[in-house]
Amino acid sequence: MIEDRLIASGATRIAGVDEAGRGACAGPLVVAAVVLKDIHSPVLADVADSKKLTPSMRESLFDLIIEQSISYSIISIEPSEIDGIGLHRCNLEGMRRAISSLDCEIDYVLTDGYSIDGLVIPNLAVWKGDSVTKSIAAASVLAKVYRDRIMVEMDRKYPGYGLADHKGYVTASHQTAIENIGVTDIHRKSYANIARAQ
Repeated sequence: MIEDRLIASGATRIAGVDEAGRGACAGPLVVAAVVLKDIHSPVLADVADSKKLTPSMRESLFDLIIEQSISYSIISIEPSEIDGIGLHRCNLEGMRRAISSLDCEIDYVLTDGYSIDGLVIPNLAVWKGDSVTKSIAAASVLAKVYRDRIMVEMDRKYPGYGLADHKGYVTASHQTAIENIGVTDIHRKSYANIARAQ
């Protein structure tokens, strides 16, 4: 495990960073960072890539990960900012914000797939990091659960789009609702399918 090699080299506080909502056309991009107390703790045995867990498993792990962390942060980037500077820049900026919001000294940062230019803390982009490192997997659960809760709330505010079900991702039913009901403030207007519907 990558974390074991880092720990052996003296890096004791390792931050895992991941996002949720990158592929959605509605709702925020959410980035989480977390420093776990002990990546080998038995209570974290079920922590895995959030996409491989059921919603109920993710929910049960959310508070557990927070309890087992030295520090964590969750950053939400709104659709207007995504439209303004682009998704990829927002993703990197969200990672920077999440890391800088941690309230402890960090020895090393592990990110899922994307390196962070200009970060002064040593860092490594890990391919499929949420599947191969416990720290990134934990961050993926925090980001996913936090964002899903936002989208359930948005479903109450914007009924008829099915946001609680598809969480703002592009589905046939979501696209039909956009075309029939219209584009809302939470839709990413720079996305092609949304721009066509305006």
